[in-house]
Amino acid sequence: MSDSSRTLNDIKTLFQSYEGFDPQQTMKFYEIWAQTYEQDLKTINYTAPNKVVDFLNANFSGSREGVQVLDVACGSGLVAKLMVELGFRNFVGVDGSKEMLEQAAKTGLYQDLRLALLGTQPLPVQTGTFDVVIIVGALADGYVPVNVVRELCNAAKPGGYVCMSRAGKKSESGNKFTASLERELQLMEEEGLWTCVATEEMRKYMVDVYNNYADEQNEQLLDGKMFLYKRSLS
Repeated sequence: MSDSSRTLNDIKTLFQSYEGFDPQQTMKFYEIWAQTYEQDLKTINYTAPNKVVDFLNANFSGSREGVQVLDVACGSGLVAKLMVELGFRNFVGVDGSKEMLEQAAKTGLYQDLRLALLGTQPLPVQTGTFDVVIIVGALADGYVPVNVVRELCNAAKPGGYVCMSRAGKKSESGNKFTASLERELQLMEEEGLWTCVATEEMRKYMVDVYNNYADEQNEQLLDGKMFLYKRSLS
């Protein structure tokens, strides 16, 4: 069987094989996965980019053409592909995988692409640079840690937007991550760093590839949550 014809069960095995990896090991996994990444996401009905970009679009006012977008954990460029259809034109991408950045470069949509393993290396951008900072899918247990959220806020211009999605991994560690993230978001609001513009549940955004179920004909779908914050002017 070629990689391009992976079944859902193949992809489940793939995901479960790197459970418990540290960030460096996870990025090595993504280096290998990059070539079949988008095809495999279709197999698991991964719709988070579509849902988050629609959520941002519904809550974003003003012209899109001159907006500077930072696409964090950009992967192969799925988010930029969707945003450009809505009139956004200027993208900088950051990812921890060199191979993923090479896939993103092939889209021709990014003015710059930067390599950084978030959580162990600082976000490689200047403070207060971007009108929109977006991260889809990577805020999750075992991926991008909660403390990176402050770097996302700092990357936005005063009055700029930070759009995020939280994964809905069904596990004890996933539940702890969710609680930690929501505490941090609330704390940053209390500190006056930003204000919440909107939140929305992200229903059934992908097949649960992390767990095996007795009834394989009725695969469980994961739910997550989307957040949009506006950085304070001062």
